[in-house]
Amino acid sequence: MELMRAAQDLAQVQDESGLPGRLAAICGTANVLSGFAQRLPYARDRLPFATFAVRDGALPGTLPRLVVRPADEGEVASILRLARAEDVPVIPFGAGSGVLGGAIPLGGEVTLDLKRLDRLLHLNEVNGLATVQAGMNGGRFEVALNDRGWTCGHLPQSLHMSTVGGWAACRGAGQASTRFGKIEDIVVGLRAVLPDGEVLEVRPVARRSSGPSLRDLLVGSEGTLGVITEVTLRIWRRPEVELPAVLAFPSVAAGLDAARRILQGELRPAVLRIYDEEESAPRAGGLPAFGERPVLGIFQFCGPRRLADVEREMALEIVREAGGIEAGSDAPYEHWLAHRYESYSAKWQNAGHWMDTIEVTLPWDQLSEGHAAMRAAALSLCDGMHFGAHWSHAYPEGACQYMTLRLPPMERDRALRLHREAWDRIQRMTLERGGSIAHHHGAGLFRGPYMEGELGTTGLRLLQAVKDALDPGNLLNPGKLGLRPRAGADLSARGTDR
Repeated sequence: MELMRAAQDLAQVQDESGLPGRLAAICGTANVLSGFAQRLPYARDRLPFATFAVRDGALPGTLPRLVVRPADEGEVASILRLARAEDVPVIPFGAGSGVLGGAIPLGGEVTLDLKRLDRLLHLNEVNGLATVQAGMNGGRFEVALNDRGWTCGHLPQSLHMSTVGGWAACRGAGQASTRFGKIEDIVVGLRAVLPDGEVLEVRPVARRSSGPSLRDLLVGSEGTLGVITEVTLRIWRRPEVELPAVLAFPSVAAGLDAARRILQGELRPAVLRIYDEEESAPRAGGLPAFGERPVLGIFQFCGPRRLADVEREMALEIVREAGGIEAGSDAPYEHWLAHRYESYSAKWQNAGHWMDTIEVTLPWDQLSEGHAAMRAAALSLCDGMHFGAHWSHAYPEGACQYMTLRLPPMERDRALRLHREAWDRIQRMTLERGGSIAHHHGAGLFRGPYMEGELGTTGLRLLQAVKDALDPGNLLNPGKLGLRPRAGADLSARGTDR
């Protein structure tokens, strides 16, 4: 615990700059947090590398200088104007559910907690739009819509521990993305405060042809270009029915082939989940259908009953042509439905294992071979390593491959080296196969070393130029998305010094 105690000692040093008082003048003394215990929860997000550090009594980066909690967009703008005048970096913070280190302070930042911006502002039931403040909890937002007979359609595993603004900032995906799209398909308009305190409004309209999309400049920007304060989203009527299908496939290749044909056949299941053998066994083990067909598929079709019935039957025809069968039991589906918003990593982390997940996007012609190659590359690192994968976000061009890696208890330095090597191999293999290094978790800090490979040298240079133009002082979430950090930044939470 020596590092934690050192951090606490450092945290007790009084801020003599007068900044706490000036922030308090904007949003009230109670909403400026300066104590060690108050700031500690903001020293990390759910990045597993950060969890490893805290488990050893350390911090993954640094404590935020202060935490400030604005009540509205006007206070956000005032805080950013003050930060610019005082050359103080700022990290926008939703609920801290990100897993790539996007909210970790690297040195001297003030954390801007947006959870007081927590209201559903307007529900337009004619246009099918909901306008919501960025700090509203995702689960509360969905319940508010459900009470009026609507759904957002964006249901990530982190639904109850994330914010609507965080979904947009990190370009996230929900478990029904195959039907409703990722968040960039759902966001119609937004408001954001730029680094100079000016407010950008992207009006919510059905479609436009008036230049590049300013909306997409902010969606996925992870707080580096502006602070999203308000989002307008497409919403849908709650479905009349939700029809499950639990399937058994002879192989991963057969399951993925069926998924590809279903999507390219213009069918849109709300849920389409295929598990490799490693992840199928604990979910479907003991069911007779999986004796000769060890790969589990869980589908759900929703909407008006007539449409859902037709989509389900057409999809099952494709499944049968691919060698799959119905399992004869909905138990795996019911279990998934009951636990869909839970995380099971804590039990492994608490038992001393080194666990992480990596989600990438691959084209259909690379998925099956890519899975086998990545599995082999990961398992070759050490004996006793766990590698499992599933596919739960699918599109006509390809799908997300979501991998769980788990190293057994071992010496810390070796574990961190193997953890970083596993990440490095899989990210590079993804790029070599024409995929994207991130499907929905974003880039944050941890994926920074791979952003040039993702965007290309010219693409990353263009993104940096946009950042420099909007934020010449490099004050908004510096050092994330592969962008330039501030001088003296602590980049240790990247897990590498490259």
